[in-house]
Amino acid sequence: MSIENTSPHHLASVLFDLDGTLLDTADDLGAALNHVLGHYGHPTVSAQAYRPIASDGALGLLNLGFGVAIENHDYEVLRQQFLHYYQENIAVHTRLYPGVEHLLQHLEAKNIPWGIITNKPEGLTKLLLPHYAEFANCAVMVGGDTLVKRKPDPEPLLHACEQISVAPKHCFYVGDALRDIQAGNSAQMTTFAAKWGYIPSSEDCQRWQADQIIASPTDLLAFIDQKR
Repeated sequence: MSIENTSPHHLASVLFDLDGTLLDTADDLGAALNHVLGHYGHPTVSAQAYRPIASDGALGLLNLGFGVAIENHDYEVLRQQFLHYYQENIAVHTRLYPGVEHLLQHLEAKNIPWGIITNKPEGLTKLLLPHYAEFANCAVMVGGDTLVKRKPDPEPLLHACEQISVAPKHCFYVGDALRDIQAGNSAQMTTFAAKWGYIPSSEDCQRWQADQIIASPTDLLAFIDQKR
């Protein structure tokens, strides 16, 4: 694991994507999808099929489950049914990824503020986070509908920096999707591709142009300590 490509600036903050980066939310999202599919008599989808799509939200999951048959339904009705079930069952199976708790404790011990920038709707994010005591000290949260623009646009990341009064060039951004790396690079942050997240096996994240690719949350610790 090399550190030559990281930013030469000191580290002021670490910002994270949520689904597929801090939290493994796939099984609760998959349950919502399968609930809607079952309601309409469609076959359910296996975890193996829905996990790589989990971070694409309701649109990606419903398209996966219904396929071309989605044209026979009112998408907005499907979306509302999906979101209602998910909201009512938002933290049944969702867990922190191994190493996340230790990583956040490490940041807090070093007085490095950390935050979450997700494309998950703000309302759902605010509903989900309190289920996990480890997120109590989150310094800033920006949801997918907090602003007009969302990732891959850098605006949510820049907005988060404004909220906690840090310069983007002094931030790390960690995410498991191309849009995360695009947003972080456009914001001039040091970017980390989270290999443990919802990355399809066919996807080559080497092409994303992240500053680093890391295999686990605790791999970030060496980079954090290098910059303090």
